[in-house]
Amino acid sequence: MRYNIYLILIIISFLSSLTAYFQKNVQPYLRLFPIFLFLTIVVELFAIWLAGHSGPSTTLYNFFSVVEFLFYMYVLREIIRSKKAKRIIFHTAWVYALLGVANILFIQKFVSFNSITYALGCLLISIFCIYFFFELFQVTGSVNLIRLPAFWICAGLLFYYTCSFPLWGLANFLRKMPIARNIQFILLLLNVFLYSSFTIAFLCRIRVRNSTS
Repeated sequence: MRYNIYLILIIISFLSSLTAYFQKNVQPYLRLFPIFLFLTIVVELFAIWLAGHSGPSTTLYNFFSVVEFLFYMYVLREIIRSKKAKRIIFHTAWVYALLGVANILFIQKFVSFNSITYALGCLLISIFCIYFFFELFQVTGSVNLIRLPAFWICAGLLFYYTCSFPLWGLANFLRKMPIARNIQFILLLLNVFLYSSFTIAFLCRIRVRNSTS
C-alpha cells in the first residue's frame, strides 16, 4: 500500500511536469525533468517486476541513485547564479560519478545497498540547496517565491535529503531491526513532501486568467 502511494506520487509529479512543454520561456532543466521522472517510474516498475520474480533490485537502485544525484546536481548548477559555485558543482558531479561506480564495483559492490555513496549524495545535495537559499536571501529586489519553481524544487530536495541522510546512511544496519517498519513510513512521508514540492514547482508557473462578466 505504501509503495503504491509512492508510485502514484511520482506519476502525478511526472504528469504535472509535462506542462513545461506548453509554457513559454521555460528553463532547460524543467524540460528535462519529465524525462528524469519517467525514468524513475520505469525503474520503480522494473523493481516491482524483479520482486515478483524473486530477483534482487539492489543493483538497479545502486546505479540509479548515482544517476539521480547527478541529475539533481545538474538542476542545482542551473539554478545557482555564482559561476564559482557552478564550477564546484560540475567538478563535484564527475568526482561523485567515479566514486559511485567505484563503490559499486569494488567497495560495497552489487549485493548490498551502497549506503556510503548515497549518504554522500544526500550531504552534497543538502549543501548545494543551502547555498541556493543563501543566494536567494541575498537578492535585493522582491521575489515571488510562490511562483519560483527553483524555490519549490530546492525546498523539497533540502527537506528530503537532510531528513533521510541518517536513515539511508545507516540503511544496511537498520533494515534488520524492528524499527525498520517505522523508517519506511517516515521515508514515505518524506517522499510525499518531495514529489508534492516537485508538482508545485511545475504548476506554479501556470497563470489562471480571471474572467469578468
